[in-house]
Amino acid sequence: MGGTVAGVGVTALGLGLEGPRGWAFRGVSFEAEPGSLITIEGPSGTGRTCLLLALTGRMKSTEGTATVGGSALPKRMAAVRHVSAVAHVPGVTDLEPALTVAEHLHERALLQRRFGDSLRGLLRPRAERKSEERLRIDAALKSAGLDLASLPKGSRTAVRDLERPEALRLSLALALIGRPQLLGVDDTDLKLSDAERAEIWALLRSVAENGTTVVAVCSEAPAGTVVVSTGPTEPGEPTAPTEPTDATDEAPASRDAQEDAQEDAQESDGKEAADALAEAGRA
Repeated sequence: MGGTVAGVGVTALGLGLEGPRGWAFRGVSFEAEPGSLITIEGPSGTGRTCLLLALTGRMKSTEGTATVGGSALPKRMAAVRHVSAVAHVPGVTDLEPALTVAEHLHERALLQRRFGDSLRGLLRPRAERKSEERLRIDAALKSAGLDLASLPKGSRTAVRDLERPEALRLSLALALIGRPQLLGVDDTDLKLSDAERAEIWALLRSVAENGTTVVAVCSEAPAGTVVVSTGPTEPGEPTAPTEPTDATDEAPASRDAQEDAQEDAQESDGKEAADALAEAGRA
């Protein structure tokens, strides 16, 4: 799906981040090989987004260490940002409702050309640059599983008219245009049906199988992933990755109530992340 990428290994030892409202997360320790699917599992408000941003070099941790592809955090945040991308993060990668899918893709490709490519790439003939842009976009759409022909108005469909899974896939495609070695995805399973969840997890597995290391925030991790919990821990107690277990089916009413609570907590999570960013330093 769009070619292979050389992913990066990710490790953390006693990683923590303290903001003005206290510890966003603390004592996180795990190790994952390149091309792994890492899941940050926990209820809303337990620092899941902050941990995601810290591991992708966009938020400065205040305790412990982490290593992403040989680059130590928090010392080499810029190097980690160079090889990583994030998707579906509230307040960080928000889509513009009035813009079309094509406009989002074109804008992201232009930014990649301007800030992500080499100087030699910028000096190539215009026709060659256009061809490269088209190839990047097509590969990203394929990797994200977003079929433009299936949208109400094709590529001219406005973001406001996208269904939730389609908006998530678009956010993934935008992140994948830069061919990152590490991809961070927030709120992976929020407000999705069981079938939609299964499709998204299958998609993220395929991205990982093609080499890109994936870190995904979720409330319930699927089997076969490197699970990292952000639940409450005592100071110094690591939240080591746990062995995945088969999840049992919930009653529909229970699942709906859980999803509603998660969505209601998004604003709180955003405030928590914003406060931590301001305190700890956002790149």
